[in-house]
Amino acid sequence: MLQQTQVTTVIPYYLRFIESFPDIATLASATEEQVLAHWSGLGYYARGRNLHKAARLIAETHGGLFPRDFEQILTLPGIGRSTAAAISALAWHERRAILDGNVKRVLARYCGIDGWTGERKVEAQLWDQAEQLLPARDVAIYTQALMDMGATVCTRTRPRCANCPVQADCVALNTERVELLPAPRPRKVAPLREANFLLLKFGNEIMLEKRPASGIWGGLWCMPQVDMGEESNYLLRNEMQFSRRIEMDAFTHVFTHFKLHIRPVLFEVASKPLRVEQRGCVWLDLGDALGAAIPSPVRRLLLKLHAPHSTG
Repeated sequence: MLQQTQVTTVIPYYLRFIESFPDIATLASATEEQVLAHWSGLGYYARGRNLHKAARLIAETHGGLFPRDFEQILTLPGIGRSTAAAISALAWHERRAILDGNVKRVLARYCGIDGWTGERKVEAQLWDQAEQLLPARDVAIYTQALMDMGATVCTRTRPRCANCPVQADCVALNTERVELLPAPRPRKVAPLREANFLLLKFGNEIMLEKRPASGIWGGLWCMPQVDMGEESNYLLRNEMQFSRRIEMDAFTHVFTHFKLHIRPVLFEVASKPLRVEQRGCVWLDLGDALGAAIPSPVRRLLLKLHAPHSTG
């Protein structure tokens, strides 16, 4: 959960997740739907799917026990070099170097490494320094301290250099480049995409369809999404008749690489067409839909519909 997401955001999700899935066996026996429902709103849903796959793989091939071998940990879905090293260092006290976002920033400043940390050449330099600076003992304490220093002292903006335990040797501080290192990610204009979300409502029920396993919101339940101007064709193809059409307030949802301008359109339909249900769609009570595995824009719209006397 802490990959790409800050601790303060993660804590409530983590506590709920651990309460429902307290061990590998429980997580492995759960359905993907149950796992994603607990992940709903946290974003980057591939993490949840990979966590579930990893639990099943551990249950099937490792007797339900998390592997201790570094190379075996690397084979688990969703675990790369840095995460595997963090597990090995913190859980098994092995001498392994990590390189998460906070650590990259600390090392870039301490060692005076120029460039954007996501660039392959720069990242290779950071890995070299991370390996060289590893202590001979107390690796777990060192690893946790390094992450905490990046999160609380050597922060991206307004770093607390006066409180830094390694300020005397910091290249960035001694050359007055703290604010310049590491270099920011090269800016690109995020492309804007547009889509209609069809809120097909029958009484107090809403129709949701499951997204493909891969891609944006993979495996989650969403309203049907159509290109601009295609809503009539969608209704016609699925033999749907409606008694009322309401255009709700449009809004923009920001992804890592693009922005999606969502134009929600509410249709109060006269009946539940069977053809759509046969395509992997379900009709759910609004309250039940809010408890399903849904992305945050869908939750936002459902809450608006679920509010007393709300019509959009």
